[in-house]
Amino acid sequence: MKKVILGTLGATLLSISTIASADHRWADYHWATLGNGLNLPVIDSVTPDWQTSYTESLSQWEQGTPIVHTEISADDGKRTRKRCKAESGKMRVCNDSYGYNGWAGLASINLDSNGHIVQGVAKMNDSYLATSSTAYRNHVMCQEIGHVYGLGHTSEDGSSQQTCMDYSNDNNSQWPNSHDRQLLTEMYSHNDGYETADAGGSEEPCRGGPKKCGSQFNGGLGIKVWQKGRAQIRVSQGPDGTIWVHHITLAEGHDDIVHDPEH
Repeated sequence: MKKVILGTLGATLLSISTIASADHRWADYHWATLGNGLNLPVIDSVTPDWQTSYTESLSQWEQGTPIVHTEISADDGKRTRKRCKAESGKMRVCNDSYGYNGWAGLASINLDSNGHIVQGVAKMNDSYLATSSTAYRNHVMCQEIGHVYGLGHTSEDGSSQQTCMDYSNDNNSQWPNSHDRQLLTEMYSHNDGYETADAGGSEEPCRGGPKKCGSQFNGGLGIKVWQKGRAQIRVSQGPDGTIWVHHITLAEGHDDIVHDPEH
């Protein structure tokens, strides 16, 4: 599997390891648009205790950017949140107790043959975040959603740029800053010739467990291709052969993901 994934991504994987903080795009990942902004359908799969953070994050990301969110459905059922299944053309945002597996936040994007994002999920792990401060929960929520747009980090060394895309504990780093908004304006003013965000084609929920419904990732989070501090990127191959790229926020005290036998 490792050879297949590396062979498929080629130069794209090489670009992951050369992310520059001055231009903190996540490689060149973005949703394909016609250059008139991104109208992104969103599926709300967060519990009431996360709702304020979720709503404010979406609102903050819309301010001063060409991004508009259209919430097409809401399902915070336990099974839905546990699976947090991506849907084509949409972003799903979830929280659940995913286990003591080493990660606190996770953003996963699926790429088409041109390297454009076609679906994505942002996940908050309550196993670590349930007792965190409101400021830190906002920071993680805002950051994972930012990754699904195609943004990387401004830093991984603990320094503050007063943005949720940094890796600091600064209370002023809960939301995007002007540089984040400038980058998104540049990214989504480019005409790709087609669009990958799509509010149609919603899938019927699967009435079963993982064996019946399957998984969107073959081999879990796949292979690690980049890491700096508590930021990590992994790549996996989906059941349909397409590539998934995962931006991981490791929990404090962890330098890698781990297997939790209870989850």
